[in-house]
Amino acid sequence: MRYNPKAKLDRSQVQVRRGGSSGGGSGMRMPGGGSGMRVGGGIGGLIVLVLVFVLQSQFGGGSEPPVDSGEQTSSLDNCQTGDDANQDASCALLADVNSIQAFWAEALPEQGGGDYAKAVTTIFSGGTDTGCGAASSDVGPFYCPVDQHVYLDPTFFDQMLEGQLGAEGGLFSEAYVLAHEYGHHVQNLTGQLGKVRTQQGPTSDAVRLELQADCYAGMWSKFATEVPDDSGEPFILDLTDEDIANALDAARAVGDDRIQERSGGRVDPDRWTHGSADQRMSWFQVGLAEGSMQACDTFAATQL
Repeated sequence: MRYNPKAKLDRSQVQVRRGGSSGGGSGMRMPGGGSGMRVGGGIGGLIVLVLVFVLQSQFGGGSEPPVDSGEQTSSLDNCQTGDDANQDASCALLADVNSIQAFWAEALPEQGGGDYAKAVTTIFSGGTDTGCGAASSDVGPFYCPVDQHVYLDPTFFDQMLEGQLGAEGGLFSEAYVLAHEYGHHVQNLTGQLGKVRTQQGPTSDAVRLELQADCYAGMWSKFATEVPDDSGEPFILDLTDEDIANALDAARAVGDDRIQERSGGRVDPDRWTHGSADQRMSWFQVGLAEGSMQACDTFAATQL
């Protein structure tokens, strides 16, 4: 994976919060992580999506979350171009966010999903407050529909995704994670989040939601080398077969059955919230091959 040195990065789409506390145990539960609950999707673990609608009804959407008095918010001032993304991991995440959002700004209205509204990615360390409650470094990446932010502690990649879950890693595996979370933002904009009624099970609405987000990640991946910045320069110059393999490997690593096995338990499909490893890889590949939201309609699929 190589970023275009000529691409201009939009730093307003990502903010960095430093110095937060660990914030208790709310958040999506990962293997060995906190005991609380997280809303709006995420990459792995257990989730109670009904909280999405409780929080939305109580607090509404679109507001900026409170920030701990111990936190400081900063921008990625050193991230100016794709050349910076080739040199710095945080700038690479910014370039991914820019590319994903530029893709959906064009693809969503073209495919009948309405206008796209940008979401901010908040990179935090330790812990942070969000519109969906406090999040600690124990949680995986997640999307909060209340404030329409994607939240990410980058330690997830090496400590959880590559460490505890055993993924190969790589830049494009991290891009897949972000694209999945922005898939949840698209679902929020199109009303797909409102279709979730059943929370667990191999064909539950929660699983369908997550597999659709994987498919949307595949859609962006299909066109990733074509998505331009405001001046027409593509953000990403090339993706290799190894990059796609790394994304598929990450999708495999966060399958419910794989997580259950690596956590030392038995595989129990009745507790699935995100789908099996094979399902997650398969739906990513559907998006990659077809490149359409219609092909990603997991809610209409008779077989997942």
